[in-house]
Amino acid sequence: MAHVHRVVVLAVDGVYPFELGIPSRVFEAADRRYEVLTCSVDGRPVRTNSDFSITVEHGPEALRTADTVVIPPFVSTAVTPEIPRAVVAALASVAPATRLVSICTGAFVLAAAGLLDGRPATTHWVVADLFRAWFPKVALDPNVLFIDDGDVLTSAGAASGLDVCLHLIRRDHGSEVANQVARMCVTPPWRDGGQAQYIQHPVPEPAASGTAAARQWAWENLHEPMTLANLAEHSHMSLRTFARRFTEEVGMSPGRWLIQQRVERARHLLETTDLPVDEIAGRVGFAGGTSLREHLHAALGVSPIAYRRTFRGALSPSPLTTAAHATA
Repeated sequence: MAHVHRVVVLAVDGVYPFELGIPSRVFEAADRRYEVLTCSVDGRPVRTNSDFSITVEHGPEALRTADTVVIPPFVSTAVTPEIPRAVVAALASVAPATRLVSICTGAFVLAAAGLLDGRPATTHWVVADLFRAWFPKVALDPNVLFIDDGDVLTSAGAASGLDVCLHLIRRDHGSEVANQVARMCVTPPWRDGGQAQYIQHPVPEPAASGTAAARQWAWENLHEPMTLANLAEHSHMSLRTFARRFTEEVGMSPGRWLIQQRVERARHLLETTDLPVDEIAGRVGFAGGTSLREHLHAALGVSPIAYRRTFRGALSPSPLTTAAHATA
């Protein structure tokens, strides 16, 4: 019988109920590939940031059995540069090889425990300046939805908890499984851009919402050569206006977004077909196999052959351990 990956979610006082439930909702939709347990530092009920408490089924002993530990966010007024001794003790019981994941302000717990020193990490953009002041040893990037640094992953605000959990399923079992889970949860398999698109304009102004048609056209025609002028034409804008509005809406430049879409389409074809690398490159709009290899290596640190071997050859518990930003 295949190993069932155990995910243990550590709820601390002031936890946000929505984010607390994300790991269970996402991982348990992956057709019995994961088991999700929720624990507290003492096995007792946990206060939420709302007007109710949550009773958990497990105490800190569950952390010792985890393959992955997830720390959801908690109310910002409870954030301090130090964490309670009980939380320190609970984290100390986690086995060295265990994968650690934080959502939003959960990164403060990992940072206060010294687990992010010298690593890239992210958290919600609202508390980014505070995080930098308290934890200068952490290479904070507040512009991404999540950061995968191998055995430690950090994510931004609430919905990015969905992003990072789906990313882990994709890393563990491939895009077909992750896409199926995304459909079950009625959420995109991945989102374009990063937090930058939300910082200044949480909801784009109507006048600045005109690049969606161009993105749809590009996505449907990735195999075709296309320029910034082509994209701007589909939005009926000047080049300068289109580039500015695109970046405001998506959080990255049109060129970077286009490369990302082509890489994602190539990943899907590598996972689900036996097409030669050169043919895949042509189908997604790269000039040739060499270009695809360069872009895939820049995004994931692996060659197309190695990527295909990981996801087609085994679909095994061995994850593709790469440092990958959500906006790479």
